[in-house]
Amino acid sequence: MTLTGALADRDSWSAANCTMAAALDVVGRRASMLLLREAFYGAHRFDEFVRRAQISERIVAARLKELVDEGLLERRPYHVAGQRSREDYHLTHKGEELLPTLLALMQWGNRWTRTDGGRIALTHADCGSPVTVEVRCGAGHVVTAGDIDASVR
Repeated sequence: MTLTGALADRDSWSAANCTMAAALDVVGRRASMLLLREAFYGAHRFDEFVRRAQISERIVAARLKELVDEGLLERRPYHVAGQRSREDYHLTHKGEELLPTLLALMQWGNRWTRTDGGRIALTHADCGSPVTVEVRCGAGHVVTAGDIDASVR
């Protein structure tokens, strides 16, 4: 990546207001990412998140609250006959926009990590082709880090 303009002299500016750091403040905890993964897989209820993410109830409660407070998930009331009313969790538009990030992590993990559980293959439901994540410019060209100029807008 080539830093240009005001960014060219890397020592003359601070990354104190870095948007990547700000994003990590929102979703940078392992538990948060696993809960978002489960939300994309269709989990909605608290017990589903606990069971599927294999995280303690205390941590799940704290992370779900943070994800709701950040606007990535929303609570919706539901009622099962004979039980008290409860709330479940659904991705918001803001949360759904994290899909490429989660898929990129999964794609990287499939390639570079070893797990005993196998790999999850992602395919397009309409045509069956593999789903992959790649970086492209607005004109549609595939872009690598060496192809990027970074500047302040």
